[in-house]
Amino acid sequence: MKKLALSLAVFLPLCLLLSVLAYNIPPIHDRLAWRIDDEVLRIRYALHPPEKVIFVPQETALATPTRLPSPTPTEEPAASAVPTHAAPSPTVLPTATPLPLPAQALIQNVPYEDQHGRYNYCAPSNLAMELSFWGWQGNRDTVGPYLKPDAKDKNVMPYEMVDYIQNHTDLHVAYRIAGDLELLKRFVAAGFPVLIEKGTYLTDLTGVVSWMGHYEVVIGYDDSGSFFITQDSYIGPNYKVSYDEMVTNWRAFDYTYLVVYPPAKEDEVMRLLGPDADQSYNNRHAYEKASQEIYQTSGIDQFFAWFNRGSSLVALQDYAGAAKAYDQAFGTVYPTIPEKKRPWRMLWYQTGPYFAYFYSGRYYDVVTLANNTLDAMQSDKNLEESYYWRGMAELALGDQKSAVEDFQTSLKFHKDFGPSVYELKQLGIVS
Repeated sequence: MKKLALSLAVFLPLCLLLSVLAYNIPPIHDRLAWRIDDEVLRIRYALHPPEKVIFVPQETALATPTRLPSPTPTEEPAASAVPTHAAPSPTVLPTATPLPLPAQALIQNVPYEDQHGRYNYCAPSNLAMELSFWGWQGNRDTVGPYLKPDAKDKNVMPYEMVDYIQNHTDLHVAYRIAGDLELLKRFVAAGFPVLIEKGTYLTDLTGVVSWMGHYEVVIGYDDSGSFFITQDSYIGPNYKVSYDEMVTNWRAFDYTYLVVYPPAKEDEVMRLLGPDADQSYNNRHAYEKASQEIYQTSGIDQFFAWFNRGSSLVALQDYAGAAKAYDQAFGTVYPTIPEKKRPWRMLWYQTGPYFAYFYSGRYYDVVTLANNTLDAMQSDKNLEESYYWRGMAELALGDQKSAVEDFQTSLKFHKDFGPSVYELKQLGIVS
C-alpha cells in the first residue's frame, strides 16, 4: 500500500504537469481554450445571473459639469455647450413625398457572408455584405481587424462602421435613426440594401437564450406576406422577418439604419431620406417618435421607448432631460420585465446613459452603471466605452488614480481608443 501511495503521489502531479504543458502547446490550446472559457462562463452565469442585476438611479447631481466630451468620434454627437434642461417642443413632422411602391421587391446579387467560425463577427460580416454589393473587394476578414481591434470585442458601434467606410473605401454612407417600414421599402425598391441594427433573442455562449444586439441587411419585402427578406449572418441568407417582428426588434436600437452608396447616387439617397436627410431634423424626429411610443407600448417595448427618448435627447444635448428618460427606463420599467427577457447587455451597444448622467453631474450613477455592465460580463470584460466613462466619472469625483487605470485598461482592449488617449494626454500620462 505504501508503494502504491508513493507511486500515486509521484504519478498524479506528473500527469497534472504534463497536462498543463500540453494545454499550452499552441495547436492544443487553440482547440481547448474556448471550450474551457465557455464552461467557466456557464458556471459564473449560473451562480450570478446578470438578469437579476437592476440599476437604481440616484437622481442626485453633484455639480453642473462644464467639461466637454473628448474630441473624438462617439456614438452620440459631441456637445458644443453646457446642455439646457428643457426638452424640445413637440413639432409637426413633415413626411417624405410618397412614392408609388411595388407590392414586392428583391435586390438580387447581395453576397451573403455568415459570422460563424469567428468570435462575434456580426458587424464585419454584415458590413462586408453591404460594401460588396457596390463592388468593394473584400470580405468579413478584411474589415474585421479594423472594426474589432480586440479579438473578443463584444460590440461594434455604427459610427465605427461609418468611420471605416469613410476612410477605407470610395463609397458614401447615410447613418440615421428613427427609421420605419416605409423607409426600408423605399430604399429596397430603389435598389439600395439597408443595414439595420436590432435586438433579438439568440443562444449565447452559456447556452442560454437571451437578448442581444444584432445587425442584418434588408434586401427585399413582400406586402402579400407582410415580411422583409434579409441577409442574416447568424441564421442564413434570404431570411424572412415579419413586419411586426421587424418593428419590435428594430425599436431596441432606435430604428438605426445605414445605407451605403456610390458618390454618384448622393442626390437619390437624399431624396429617399426625405426630411431625415437633415441630421438635426432626424434627431428631433427620433425624439417625437420615442415620445409617442412611450404611451403606445408596455413591458420591454416601453423600456426601449424610454431609452430611445433618452438617446434622442442626448443627441439634442438636453442631458438632464435625457437622464430623466433613462431613469424611467431603468428605474421604473426594467424591474417589471420578466428576468429571462431583460436586455441586460444594453450598455454593450449604446452609451447614451453615460453621456446623460455624466453631463448632468450624476457621477455616481455613471460609476454604478459601468460597474453593473462590466460585472455582468463576468469574463472578457472588454468594453472600452464603459472603462472610459467610469474613468471620466472617477476623474470628476477626484479619484485620478482610478481614472488613469480605467483609461489605460480601455486601451488594452482598443488600442489608440481616441477618448482615452485624449484624457491621458490631458493628464500628462502620455505625450
